[in-house]
Amino acid sequence: MALKVAIVGRPNVGKSTLFNRLVGKRLALVDDRPGVTRDRRYADGNIGDMDLTLIDTAGYEDVTDESLESRMREQTEAAIDDAELILFMMDAREGVTSLDRIFADRLRKVAKPVIMLANKSESRESGGGIGEAYALGFGEPVAISAEHGEGMADLYQAIVGASADIFIEEIDEPDKPIRIAVIGRPNAGKSTLVNRLLGEDRLLTGPEAGITRDSISVDWEYEGRAIRFVDTAGMRRKARVQEKLEKLSVADTIRAITFAEVVILMMDKDHAFDIQDLQLADLVEREGRALIYVASKWDLEEEPQSRMAELKRLAEDKLPQLKGTPFVVLSAHSGRGVERLMPAVIKAYETWSVKVKTKDLNTWLSMATQRHPPPAVDGKRIKPKYIAQTKARPPTFVLMASRAESMPEQYKRYLVNSIRESFDLPGTPIRLIVKSSGDNPYAEGGSKSGPERYKGDAKTAPRRVIKKAEKAEMLSNLPGKALEQKKTRKHQPKVVSGVKASSSKKAGSSIAVQKGARGGARQVSRSGRIRTGQKHAPKK
Repeated sequence: MALKVAIVGRPNVGKSTLFNRLVGKRLALVDDRPGVTRDRRYADGNIGDMDLTLIDTAGYEDVTDESLESRMREQTEAAIDDAELILFMMDAREGVTSLDRIFADRLRKVAKPVIMLANKSESRESGGGIGEAYALGFGEPVAISAEHGEGMADLYQAIVGASADIFIEEIDEPDKPIRIAVIGRPNAGKSTLVNRLLGEDRLLTGPEAGITRDSISVDWEYEGRAIRFVDTAGMRRKARVQEKLEKLSVADTIRAITFAEVVILMMDKDHAFDIQDLQLADLVEREGRALIYVASKWDLEEEPQSRMAELKRLAEDKLPQLKGTPFVVLSAHSGRGVERLMPAVIKAYETWSVKVKTKDLNTWLSMATQRHPPPAVDGKRIKPKYIAQTKARPPTFVLMASRAESMPEQYKRYLVNSIRESFDLPGTPIRLIVKSSGDNPYAEGGSKSGPERYKGDAKTAPRRVIKKAEKAEMLSNLPGKALEQKKTRKHQPKVVSGVKASSSKKAGSSIAVQKGARGGARQVSRSGRIRTGQKHAPKK
């Protein structure tokens, strides 16, 4: 079991920055403005060889009314009660403030070890603030810089010394939990639903829209199964998202959908399946996650039966790719209908993880193609031959067929809907990949063709003409011929002269023949000039 450590302090002193550094990931949202963190967040981290369970908290405000700041303070006090060691952080640049003194008085009443941290101590201006931290009464402050990673060795020594007397119980690691993300538009009741399932006010709630900013994960157990809820920030339409902080919250929500296994889409009963709800459902389907529709605030509905039928009809019409998705109506505030949610979640998770036997799939393929044969494209009919499931979560099938690239999309949708109905897979995303079975795998470029081998020159290639001089040089390189040819070799000029019998009949001329010239022999006169032709008639 890891040591449970809470990071506390007034707003904007760098608690979330230190939390991210010790966790090793950018889990908590960080911004220059104060009050970004509102809920308390748990995550596993380490420093040196020590395993830690870190708790990031909201900035402490000395407010006791019914405001949002007061509810944030209650979350911080709950983290202090749950932790075994407390890291009390102050800003070394600004020094000790009145709010630091009020919070220090609160921590002195807690019978737990407290380590004083002077953050932002990398600059020269921080020296005075570090000296003022002694007045808070928690011993020597540890000067660190959470943003730059300075002072981590001193922090490690302080944690080791403060936790020497803390008994850490070793417990068995639980099974891998089912990750469930709760998404929806702002003020749809997501945090209220999670609190109702947990049976405690674990997450910050209220009438204000947009309270949740971070994606907060909470572990729970349902009928012996490990569950991990991820409460996300409300997602508005993209055109309305302008602030940098809200953009970070939306990106955090999308990341939570990516890593979830089951997604609960919370919708207001009066505005269910609005454009934003449809876009969120389509995003979940494209990510391949199991989906549950939840209509909240159902205790205020006057005609529940007719409204329920209308919402189911809207789901079938606007989201046909998610046909059969479970639909649950409830009231998170009063608890009405909440008991029907978790059975639907477990069933959707099991459907999402299903594996179908290859024999059953091919029996289904034969019946499906007989009931509705594939269309003919360009006068040639497509022939499905074989199907198998390659993976689950979501169920993915590969169909081998002739002329696979010509299979129309409407026929693929028919096959997917038939799989969904035949094997009882309502609502879960199904992937169907069609591959061609007519290609020869051993042909060139096929999957089993292998590297190309050299087969020699082609028979139709032109024969290479070897000249005499080249042939003689080749012969001279043969063993035993070099010495014999060296003895009989004589110097021969490049131009070889000889008298042709046909040319000797011409009066007063003898012709030398120059061999090796391009275009054949050329005539050379006795003076050595090359005769290229006569421009004028010879004189008589």
